[in-house]
Amino acid sequence: MAQFGSKLGNLLRQRSLQVALLLWVLISLGALGLCHGSMPLQIGPNPTNPVAQVISSSIALVFLVLEVGLVSLITRRRPWPDLAERAPERGVALRETVFLWIYGGMVLLAGRFIGIHYFGEAIAMHLNGSLVGATRVQSPNEVYTWAAYNGILLGLIPYAAFRLRGYSNQQLNLKSSNLRSDVIVILVVLAIGCFMDLTLGTSFTKLTHHQQIVGGLLTFVVHMFGTDMPIMIFIYSILVPRYARLVSPVTAFLLGAASYPAMHVFESWTRYDTLSHSVLSVIVVFLFFFPPGVMKSFLTIRTGNAWVHMWGFHAISPHVTVDTRLIVRDFDIR
Repeated sequence: MAQFGSKLGNLLRQRSLQVALLLWVLISLGALGLCHGSMPLQIGPNPTNPVAQVISSSIALVFLVLEVGLVSLITRRRPWPDLAERAPERGVALRETVFLWIYGGMVLLAGRFIGIHYFGEAIAMHLNGSLVGATRVQSPNEVYTWAAYNGILLGLIPYAAFRLRGYSNQQLNLKSSNLRSDVIVILVVLAIGCFMDLTLGTSFTKLTHHQQIVGGLLTFVVHMFGTDMPIMIFIYSILVPRYARLVSPVTAFLLGAASYPAMHVFESWTRYDTLSHSVLSVIVVFLFFFPPGVMKSFLTIRTGNAWVHMWGFHAISPHVTVDTRLIVRDFDIR
């Protein structure tokens, strides 16, 4: 217990963690101030009250920090991987990080304009209504385009480019160093996620068996290409080892967590028509996506295996358990 208290004390004294906590408080207050009592962003068909949004995000963050503690307990006898050793020297790591973010920003921005032009809505990291409920029905062609666009431009091309630069799958966090431990972590985290999804959100259980099987399989496939693989490769395979080379371990972990919402700044419900809406959109994106980013980043840094976060905390829960209802409706699966 004394050793745990000492480690916790050292962690809380980390300047980057203190800054992150302060920023979380500031953006929470900023969201309340900019909303003026009502949420102007169309987050799902029935946007929540801003106070409820802030409270639920903080509850999610606390819950996932506790889940991080559980994973730490499960893996307590496992040595920490040295992700910095998987990245090149600092100068190269910095250039690769900057260039990758420039490329990713261009892809995300182009997707917003291309999607609006052809479908009336941006190509984002999530389909309309993912996790929050849809505001419109998407055509199958739109879903396939979304999956192909993100899968190729944010998944396949970055992976191929860094493999061609000579990086191995281990250097890209795509090879397990302790398969048994990784599987245990995946099963525990997945079990918790599925339990929460199926008890707090009952939409999957209300589907017919045919919709659950056909819709669930289709959901798994399109989300694998549309968001699961791109996020895994772009952030947790390529960027996280470079963060570990450039900054302290705690700061690298926080950057990995913050990179997840950064990839979602053009979600379908964001608005950039005014300065106020623009600032609020970025704030709400971080309130919504930073907590899961914390979990994804920790799972990758703790195991050195980006597949762990994808299988345990992305591909099945929440996208199959929560988003099958969207694909069932979009593809009219009865």
